[in-house]
Amino acid sequence: METLKQELLEKCEQFIQQKTTALQDAMQGLKQDLENESKSSAGDKFETGREMINIEWNKLSNQLQQYEQMQSVLNRISLQSATGTIKTGSLVFTDKANYFISIPAGELIVQSTKIYAIGSKAPVAIAMLGKTENESYTFNQQSVRIEKII
Repeated sequence: METLKQELLEKCEQFIQQKTTALQDAMQGLKQDLENESKSSAGDKFETGREMINIEWNKLSNQLQQYEQMQSVLNRISLQSATGTIKTGSLVFTDKANYFISIPAGELIVQSTKIYAIGSKAPVAIAMLGKTENESYTFNQQSVRIEKII
């Protein structure tokens, strides 16, 4: 089962890498746009164009920071056996769905098993945190039983 957790970590890291690469490419494009803008524009139009590019740059920069924070969360996850209670890094099997409490990477298929990678601040994660095997929690007015924690 440790290999399952290792594969999940790798898929989450790939998710971050893909998102980070796309953001860096977009930022590079904006940098080129900014250089072109300063060569070809004049007056108010020039300032407006530069400001629009700067706003977009800041937005992408913030997103990049969020992915760096997610990578930091992944770096702190231990592949060792579970402590018995659900926490960040836990792989949780329930009677409804399976969750990897790590980063919000969405649905992942690993070893033919559907597992949802969710952040520890996700509502379903908050409902589970601190629980143990065979305990239940309520989410969306449904009772969910925790079958296994890795």
